[in-house]
This record gives sequence, structure tokens and C-alpha cells, in this order.
Amino acid sequence: MTTTTDLESYEDALASYDPVMGLEVHVELGTATKMFCGCSTALGAEPNTQTCPTCLGMPGALPVVNATGVESAIKIGLALHCEIAEWCRFARKNYFYPDMPKNFQTSQYDEPIAFNGYLDVQLEDGETFRVEIERAHMEEDTGKSTHVGGATGRIHGASHSLLDYNRAGIPLIEIVTKPITGAGERAPEVAKAYVRELRELIRALGVSEARMEMGQMRCDVNLSLMRKDADKFGTRSETKNVNSLRSVERAARFEIQRHAAVLNGGGTVIQETRHFHEDTGSTTSGRVKEEAEDYRYFPEPDLVPVAPSREWVEEIRAALPELPLVRRTRLLTEWGISATEMQAILNAGALDLIVATIDAGADAASARKWWMGELARAANESGKAPDELSITPAQVARVTELVAKGDLNDKLARQVIEGVLAGEGTPDEVVDKRGLKVVSDEGALTAAVDEAIAGNPAIADKIRGGKVAAAGALVGAVMKATRGQADAARVKELILEKLGVEG
Repeated sequence: MTTTTDLESYEDALASYDPVMGLEVHVELGTATKMFCGCSTALGAEPNTQTCPTCLGMPGALPVVNATGVESAIKIGLALHCEIAEWCRFARKNYFYPDMPKNFQTSQYDEPIAFNGYLDVQLEDGETFRVEIERAHMEEDTGKSTHVGGATGRIHGASHSLLDYNRAGIPLIEIVTKPITGAGERAPEVAKAYVRELRELIRALGVSEARMEMGQMRCDVNLSLMRKDADKFGTRSETKNVNSLRSVERAARFEIQRHAAVLNGGGTVIQETRHFHEDTGSTTSGRVKEEAEDYRYFPEPDLVPVAPSREWVEEIRAALPELPLVRRTRLLTEWGISATEMQAILNAGALDLIVATIDAGADAASARKWWMGELARAANESGKAPDELSITPAQVARVTELVAKGDLNDKLARQVIEGVLAGEGTPDEVVDKRGLKVVSDEGALTAAVDEAIAGNPAIADKIRGGKVAAAGALVGAVMKATRGQADAARVKELILEKLGVEG
């Protein structure tokens, strides 16, 4: 249960203090097996069925490093413009927690595989902000605790906890920024933009789906405030495991206001972890934050050092895909759209779908039109992401093809998309089942035009008198009679021909 917290107004907080952020993002890699053993990483298995003596930390069980995990770490490091270590090793991070079956986490401490990089991110208005990267290191995930019997799903107030170790040992990359300063009032926006850009980069590399709602990517938001006239950072808090872009922004904003209220009230900010609450956008205290020495790090004696050859690193670099910011800049020019329009596409989660639709044969304008219009509406109404809709880019491309050929008009195309989303089959099958093809038979169109003219003599006389715009009423009558399946342009041509008027 969340408690009431004193908050300073956001404007007053920023008038007296400069926010300093540090973002720690954990990314679950999409490897087939765990980081140090051969257990499957597949989701959805029965609890505790994907474990072995190694990931459970049984005596005598020896770990072996997952080569794909190392390669993925190098890909991420290179994409973040990091230096790649010529030699690094794992360490044991010691602490007791029920979801750590070994009572330590195999991680990297003072010798990460990638370090000293940066990521440029674009804000809503198109401004670019550079976030410096301290390090990206390899480690393993913990198990999953389910707290039962309480009102909040957290351990406080729960009657008991259930532990599932299937996730324990899944490869993680932790990406840690250097202190982010100079963002001012836009600090929460910078945090959101950074995590969004990082998610797009991870997906482009193909090393993880990075689905935040599924825990495949999680962000810890470290925040402190520094008085305008101060020369050192304030005490930080760490809001743990924030799992959506919007929540990253809200957590940073809330902590700015909370810290300012504590400091302005003469209090002292406690260095602690905090929990974010989606329902209220607030945070509550977790536990006092340990320092590095409290974890008693020491080199992992059961694993040899990792020493990627320079040749291998350069091979990986050469094979990197086009990075998201470069790709967006290119597409923005190719499509002839504004930065605002591109931002709307990103916010809708439709960029990859639009690109795939174009690759399937659609023109860029039509692909954007359907994904940002009819399909965005369907996604919003169903509470799904666009890529979760039951329609593929190839099917959307087929709809645009039918429109271009004149077999469908926009109204009919919307009905076809509706049918595909409803599970009625492919676009062609929906057209056949619903009888949605444009009426192009000249005889049928001519008969419908004759009927419309006969039924609306006054309008016909206006058209004969030179008021060509009045033809719209007759076109509407024909479209109604044909259930919207006539070619409106051809209908207008026939009306004007019949009435002896030039268009």
C-alpha cells in the first residue's frame, strides 16, 4: 500500500536544484541456453523445470561461459561506441536473497567487457542529447519470487513466497550510464528517450526482444539533486525495476519532487532503493542501498577470463546492422516527413511495421497511412501494441495493392482490414466472403447513374446549368445504392457525360 509523500512543485524544485541521473538498464539476452549452463531459457515452462546443478549452485557443479552471450555483449558494446576489453573476467557478487540459489551472483565488477561509450538520443522536439555510457557488463539473472497473501504483491504483508528458479542464470547485460547532468527540467524526458533509444538499438542488434512488459528489459533510475551553487552531487535514491518508458519518466519526475521536498524541509535524503507504483506514479522506500564493498566482490575462481581477439571484435563490428538513429534519419529523408511525424510513428511503435509493409510492396505513404490510421485505432481500442494485432505487414501491403489496382476504395479497404483483424482470413478471402470488390462493370454503373439522375431532377438541372460541384450529391446517391462499392471517380465521369457537362 502506498503512503502519502510530501512533494515540491516541479517548477520550484528545478528553480533551486539541478537533477543528476544515473540509469542502469538490465537486458535479458535472447540466447537459447543460460549464461553458465545448458538449461533452456524458453518462457512459459512449469516452475523449476529448467534448472540444473550448475544454475542452482550445487557443490561441485562448474559453470561454462555462453559464447553467444559474450558475442551479444560485444555487439551491444560496439553499438554504444564503447571500448571492448582485451581481457576481462567475472566476479562473485555476494548477498543473500531467496531468489539467488547460489547466494551470489556471477557478474563483472572492476573489469567489464565494454566501457567508456555513449548513446545519442532524440527528444520530442528533435533535439539530440548525448548520454555517456560508463560500462556494459555481463551477468546472470536471478530467479522469480511471487509473494502471496498480501494486498500489493510485494513481500510486505505477504503470508508466504513462491520461488521459481527457471529464470536464474539467464544471461543479462547491465548497461550503466555515467552521471547525466545538464538536462535540467527535461531530465525525465531524457531518461525516457534514452531507454527508448536503447530498446530500439537492442532490437536492431537482434540480441533480445527487449519487451519491458515481460521483464526482458528493466531500468533502475538513480536520481539525486544538486543545489545550483553546489559543486558535488547530492545523495541518490535508486528506483528499481521500472518496466515501461512512461514509468521511467514518471519515476524520475516524482523523485525530483520528493527529493526537493525533503531538502527544502531541512531533511536528509536517504541512500536507498525504492519501488515504483504504476497506479499512482509514486515511489516508496525499499531498503538501504549497499555500497560496492558490502557485496564482497572477488574474482570468480571457476571461470577463465574472457579475452576476445581483436580480429573477432572487428568481424562483429563489420556485421553490425544500421543503428536506429541513423536509420530514422535516412527514412525521414526518403519518406519526406517531418521529425514530428517520425516521433509520432516511434511513439506508436509502428516504425518496423511500416518498413516491413514497404518491403512487402506497399508505397511509403500508404504504409504510413494504414499503420498510423486504421491500425493504430484498432491497437488502441484493443489495448494491444500494433505488432500484436492479427494482421501482418504483408497483408497490409496486399490491401494497398488492391486499392492501387482499383479493386478496393478506402471505405472497402477499411472493411477488409476489419475482417482480417477479426480472423476472417487473408485480405483476398475477406474480399470474397464479404463481396467487397469495387463495382467496375460499366453496365451496372450506368444503370445506377441513370437511377440517381432520374431520382434527383433538381440536382441534375443544377449540374446542366454549370454547377458541377452539385455532382457530389449524385455521386453520393450512387455510392449508397452500390453499398460504397462503386468507383467514385468513374461515377462522376458518367454523371457528367450523361448530363452533357465537361468536368
